[in-house]
Amino acid sequence: MDSLPAIPPHARTYRYDAVDKAFLQARIAEFRDQVQRRLDGTLTEDEFKPLRLMNGLYLQLHAYMLRVAIPYGVLNTRQLRQLAYIARRWDRGFGHFTTRQNIQFNWTKLADAPDMLAALAEVDMHAIQTSGNCVRNVTTDEFAGAAADEVVDPRPYAEILRQWSTLHPEFTYLPRKFKIAITGAPHDRVAAKLHDIGVIAKRNTEGEVGFEVWVGGGLGRTPIVGTKLFDFVPEADFLATMEATLRVYNALGQRENIYKARIKILVRDLGDEFRRLVERELAEMPEGRYRLPSEVVQAIAAHFAPPPFARLTDNPPALRQALEANRAFATWVKNCTHPHRAPGYVSVVISLKPIGGIPGDASADQMEAVADLADRFSFGEIRVSHVQNLVLPHVRQEDLPALFAALKPHGLATPNIGLVSDIISCPGMDYCALATARSIPVAQRISERFADLDAQLDIGTLHVNISGCINACGHHHVGHIGILGVDKRGEEVYQITLGGSATNDAAIGELIGPAFSYDGVVDAVETIIRTYVAHRAPGETFKDAYRRLGPAPFKEALYAAA
Repeated sequence: MDSLPAIPPHARTYRYDAVDKAFLQARIAEFRDQVQRRLDGTLTEDEFKPLRLMNGLYLQLHAYMLRVAIPYGVLNTRQLRQLAYIARRWDRGFGHFTTRQNIQFNWTKLADAPDMLAALAEVDMHAIQTSGNCVRNVTTDEFAGAAADEVVDPRPYAEILRQWSTLHPEFTYLPRKFKIAITGAPHDRVAAKLHDIGVIAKRNTEGEVGFEVWVGGGLGRTPIVGTKLFDFVPEADFLATMEATLRVYNALGQRENIYKARIKILVRDLGDEFRRLVERELAEMPEGRYRLPSEVVQAIAAHFAPPPFARLTDNPPALRQALEANRAFATWVKNCTHPHRAPGYVSVVISLKPIGGIPGDASADQMEAVADLADRFSFGEIRVSHVQNLVLPHVRQEDLPALFAALKPHGLATPNIGLVSDIISCPGMDYCALATARSIPVAQRISERFADLDAQLDIGTLHVNISGCINACGHHHVGHIGILGVDKRGEEVYQITLGGSATNDAAIGELIGPAFSYDGVVDAVETIIRTYVAHRAPGETFKDAYRRLGPAPFKEALYAAA
């Protein structure tokens, strides 16, 4: 391939050192040999499976899938262009951004996998620990370092967690996969309470950084909202607390039953004893060895220093004029921008949910377009959100008209963030070997049913989440409307839950009643939404209306004629 462009001068991502680079090259060489031995029959599939999973390679329904880690969802434009190249060179011209802030290539050929990993390593990326019973990709707020409401920038701590957890000698073979999310804002944008460990960085009255730690959340077969473990862990004790929590889980987690192996089951069964065990482990750990020195934090934080913002003012004349002159632009600004900490700037959410499209998919051309626009408008930075969209974190407000115009030809200006067509969906039975029903076509049909933007705006904030099996990769349990596809005697049917939430008021949705057929599920969603519109109070969101009304009016509307 052609030589790669230089790293953008103001891109704020952690840069690998010589040790990182040498390790990746050795890992790729090792895997290349393993792949060759599988291809020539020296290794059976059973022997090869744990080796490929350690390198992020899954065997799906139709092909292998390579899952690439995007640590805490942060990319520079060099990396995004390389992902576009990989999509075009070795896949079918697109990638799929996931709820773990990763990207998946769904049509990987086994013989190509080592070359794909080598291409990733050229831009300091890899697929290690995107599978297996280990600590998976650490996720964070897509507006980290930019959000106006942020108290602590979580990215340095997410990078510290990444370094600590990568190939950790004790935690490479946990009872089950393990997921950590961290935010530094009072509004939870990472679903902290639904993770194995959820971390909320904050400051005490003296301005010192500390961490509220939640443990034992998770979805899947047994959805559980987590338990608060500690209210304020001092920065120096942060890694020790993570280490102690993982040690207790690693020692006591149920390895003999895959359905009871997640930490949420252990926390549920032990109750307050789990906290006492963590505290006991902390008390026995050598303080000096596990203490997080402030100079280490500062050194990591230097990689995430703010870009050179201009001295601007909010709501500049050029923006005001454009908002008044163009209703479509004004709608996009209202729905697709987020308040920024620097005057005169906003963060811009790029929807990967066009009407009738596949949620989270981006073509190689679109990825390259976003990279170009990030260089032009956002200091060469891109973020991946856990709701399967992209973000330009630092955009001048005066540049919004030009950015909007530049996004439109690429199909990236859909103004539906937070609306009914901004659907979270897993790949479902179109790709996944574990799925029992299709997810993607249901998402496409719902977005087409509600294609009219004025209707979406009238409905207001509404999160629809779809999973194709009980593993809940589409986070259906926490959707305002959650849809779970299951197999019932060879037929796809869809269960619906209502009232879920993944934010501060985290809640598991309630099953509304009997399942609906594939042909009937979109009609059911429309009935639910019409019922909400008919019963809502002025300004009341779907979630708030459901919590006030309860399930009765929705059940009556759905099943009265049955």
